[in-house]
Amino acid sequence: MSSHANSFSKVTLGGLLISLGIIYGDIGTSPLYVMKAIIGDMPIQRHIVFGGISCIFWTLTLQTTLKYVVLTLRADNNGEGGIFSLYTLVRRLKYKWLIVPAIVGGSALLADGIITPPISVSSAIEGLRIFNQHINTVPIVIGILALLFIIQQFGTKAVGKLFGPVMACWFVMLGVLGVMQIAKHPLIFQALNPLYAIHLLSIHPEGIFVLGAVFLCTTGAEALYSDLGHCGKKNIRISWIFVKTMLVLNYFGQGAWLVMHEGRTLVSLGNAGNPFYGIMPDQFVIIGIIISTSATVIASQALISGSFTLINEAMRLNLWPKVRVKYPTEMKGQLFIPSINWLLLAGCISIVLLFRESSNMEAAYGLSIVLCMIMTTLLLGFYMHMKRYHPLFIGGTVLVYLVIESLFLIANLSKFMHGGWFTLIIAGILVTVMSIMFLSKRIRDRYTETVRIDKFKRVIQDLSVDTSIPKYATHLVYLTGASHPGEIETKVIHSILQRKPKRADVYWFIHVHVTDDPYRMEYKVTHIATDDIIRVDFMLGFRIAPRINMLYRKVLEDLVAQKEVDITSRYDSLNKNNVAGDFQFIVIQKYLSGENDLPIHERLIMEAYFMLKRISLSEEKAFGLETSSVLVEKFPFIIRPRKEIQIHRVE
Repeated sequence: MSSHANSFSKVTLGGLLISLGIIYGDIGTSPLYVMKAIIGDMPIQRHIVFGGISCIFWTLTLQTTLKYVVLTLRADNNGEGGIFSLYTLVRRLKYKWLIVPAIVGGSALLADGIITPPISVSSAIEGLRIFNQHINTVPIVIGILALLFIIQQFGTKAVGKLFGPVMACWFVMLGVLGVMQIAKHPLIFQALNPLYAIHLLSIHPEGIFVLGAVFLCTTGAEALYSDLGHCGKKNIRISWIFVKTMLVLNYFGQGAWLVMHEGRTLVSLGNAGNPFYGIMPDQFVIIGIIISTSATVIASQALISGSFTLINEAMRLNLWPKVRVKYPTEMKGQLFIPSINWLLLAGCISIVLLFRESSNMEAAYGLSIVLCMIMTTLLLGFYMHMKRYHPLFIGGTVLVYLVIESLFLIANLSKFMHGGWFTLIIAGILVTVMSIMFLSKRIRDRYTETVRIDKFKRVIQDLSVDTSIPKYATHLVYLTGASHPGEIETKVIHSILQRKPKRADVYWFIHVHVTDDPYRMEYKVTHIATDDIIRVDFMLGFRIAPRINMLYRKVLEDLVAQKEVDITSRYDSLNKNNVAGDFQFIVIQKYLSGENDLPIHERLIMEAYFMLKRISLSEEKAFGLETSSVLVEKFPFIIRPRKEIQIHRVE
């Protein structure tokens, strides 16, 4: 197990507090809007309240507790979780189509993450309508979201220490407010009986609509799994007991308050039309709004950080175009992706302007995330198969959760015309981009030509000592995509020998292999020709940034210390004074040549890929080669040459 996994392998107070601060933001703030969504504009009816509360309790029990906290957390990849981590585990089974649920699930999670900050912050800020019924909350919500995204570039190390205590205060508040109302109407505990849920779903026409609203109580379960690496499964499981207890108490408290106002509408009751604020004592409301707003900001922060991590994983798995990644603090795992940050902000502002009210956002929320949950269930089934669980247990588990999540999907499909289309469009765009990246790599791998380096070892050595050719560099470094140490791409050989013969004292070939171990950092050195041709293979986890400049410098230090290489300049005057030699990096940039005869679908995929490549980060910057000693050479990417042209000479 990696040291990163070991860091949270024990239950500690710090680990429990961190869990509260970054794991439960989404699911923890759901009491702000779930019961309001269940009741809607209809008069409060006892059977809907009891049935809705029963559905919430058993959804949190079956979906969040059993599926995610108990079962899915077992599928950790060296301490890391999330759908891409799960995919890297099950792809060892060699079923190529498993990439489909990974792409769909990852895209859906990102898409629904765009709507979580607006709905959470809007629900909290709308509490101000208790004091001013006509207040326009849209500018306030946009201001809070804009500030939240602007500060991402500076990191959250300082304020992050406050997340745990603030969320602990939030959950205690939920529990206390719930108990105060339950004490007035303890019969609400009858809703623990699942018959109330079954009765509502099977008999009443409102049942399917209620189920779509009930699903909002568990939307944060997927994020809970994605953040596994931040806290460890033991801390998550222990803290979930506290979190679930507080959530259930608050939901039951809201249910008790609603039953005591049977026949009324939420609007007529005031309290911003929200039972969450209805259960608060009048003198506590302003404090409750402040705590609620703080909790929703923290929840939004966790989702933003999770989106950065998800995109970073997608890049390392060749599912996303290369974009700039920054590291605002030294905190492990914290990163900042500017392009994604501003796209998320644009998406959040668009949602606020489009829907304006949290009640309208509720209609759009949940449709994408249920797709992600279904994809996780499919991958989880293959994980259990890989771990040799009993076939009956695997089949029963997968079947039960596919049925449950299919019911949630059917219920959420009713939201399509009311805003669900927005998140599905976003998810569709993300699926398209990831599919293009994945399929284009398969096409490129299929047609890229490699040769045995041994065939050219002698000619490269001869070139190295050929004084009739001006020396190009002391150390010439190429990035190679050839995974086998004994092979090299033909375009690299062409660059060295033919495009412009490049004489160097030492030729280096660097290859980066992305491993299934998320935080693996290893390298292997192969001396192809003593002192002349050296290959370095980096084995980096899918959560490690490929900062080749820094990693290569470290490798050189190790090799020099072990006297395996001499990097002193070979120029006499510089060598005499022990001056280090110069290094020249060559990055080969490919473009789609017109000399191709591809099937139309492959041609479209490759054209889309190169279009994405033009707007993405350059290869040298993506690999951390932020140095003046980098030369970019452009090569035509000829996948399948056209048939030989027949042309005749005439006199």
